[in-house]
Amino acid sequence: MNWFSLLFQKGETVKKMREESGARINISEGNCPERIVTITGPTDAIFKAFAMIAYKFEEDITNSMSNSTATSKPPVTLRLVVPASQCGSLIGKGGSKIKEIRESTGAQVQVAGDMLPNSTERAVTISGTPDAIIQCVKQICVVMLESPPKGATIPYRPKPASTPVIFAGGQAYTIQGQYAIPHPDLTKLHQLAMQQTPFTPLGQTTPAFPGLDASPPASTHELTIPNDLIGCIIGRQGTKINEIRQMSGAQIKIANATEGSSERQITITGTPANISLAQYLINARTDAVPTHRQPRMHSGGRRLAGPRGQGAAGSDSDTCWGVGWEHQ
Repeated sequence: MNWFSLLFQKGETVKKMREESGARINISEGNCPERIVTITGPTDAIFKAFAMIAYKFEEDITNSMSNSTATSKPPVTLRLVVPASQCGSLIGKGGSKIKEIRESTGAQVQVAGDMLPNSTERAVTISGTPDAIIQCVKQICVVMLESPPKGATIPYRPKPASTPVIFAGGQAYTIQGQYAIPHPDLTKLHQLAMQQTPFTPLGQTTPAFPGLDASPPASTHELTIPNDLIGCIIGRQGTKINEIRQMSGAQIKIANATEGSSERQITITGTPANISLAQYLINARTDAVPTHRQPRMHSGGRRLAGPRGQGAAGSDSDTCWGVGWEHQ
């Protein structure tokens, strides 16, 4: 996940990439860690945009290693969203095409066997140096242009997890049945939120990560939630909302009920990482309710799209989930 770094400083990074590459770069709306980056334009512009993204992520990895005990540099990783009907051409007979791409570019390429949830698309994961990734993307583009998708494509739309989330030992887990499943992307978001929180986490008198650069300026986002869902967010005697505050590092205020209104307003204040994690956890609570209306989100105050794009210390890779493209 590091759409954060593309949005850093009110979108200045992605704005610069658009101007220098000549491509249109759009980052999907959403309040969960997964976001889709769509790049459109002439082929040369698309490749230039991919190169800028890959080098930006390598820069983030280098920055994150200054706070890590890791001795080896992890690879840059991109996950492409590809129509399932084109994956056969990408793999080739007996895996010949994907083997050729691996050998000629030096990148690691994996095509997921299953389609992404509620879609007809599959994930193609590419890992390696920025140069290897750029060459790999070029070859994948050639294959996709030669073999257009067949039939209608149902695009993948990331959704917040509806499973309970717990944090233990600095790691995030989702509860599935009787098991706690590690959630590395959510762990990275949690670590980033704690590193860059402008507020002192509950139970602490000093910053959680002393010596780090100053936190990005705080911004404010607002959620409108149906009254009948407020209880599951607040919890008994405020236990759930206090957990969300502590996990996310955000300040969260719930407005009093207004006569004649069926909705309540929630105001979230903090860095973009704090806000994103708080929104994720709130949605995880509301999604656990069998039938409900999705909360509506709008921004208030000074909007800051994303924080400094720095991976969590010690992370295995810097990942941009769901990068896609369209050729014109």
